[in-house]
Amino acid sequence: MAMKIRLARGGSKKRPHYSIVASDSRMPRDGRFIEKLGTYNPLLAKDSEDRVRMNVERVQYWLDQGAQPTDRVSRFLESAGVIAKKARNNPKKAEPGKQAKERAAEKAAKAAKAAEAAATE
Repeated sequence: MAMKIRLARGGSKKRPHYSIVASDSRMPRDGRFIEKLGTYNPLLAKDSEDRVRMNVERVQYWLDQGAQPTDRVSRFLESAGVIAKKARNNPKKAEPGKQAKERAAEKAAKAAKAAEAAATE
């Protein structure tokens, strides 16, 4: 059985609240789970203690049993010091989009024309 430690969504529309659960990877996101390990409330401030709450002992137990955390849960575990931080590489994150590049090129062309006109006068 492939185990996952993942988020199960709760709460109402536009007011999300997540449970951190250990479940079989074949079950639906909000469906059947084996054990509830904690909660995550994204509406709270990032420095709030209640934003992420989890039972670290049970999380460690499931990790020892071979459960794989999802990306978001692994970030929570890294910040809690349960697992080691892994290097992430997203080289295109800071690269502007297609339209932003076009706007920058137009702006540079206008600036060059203005500088050229100023130099000839």
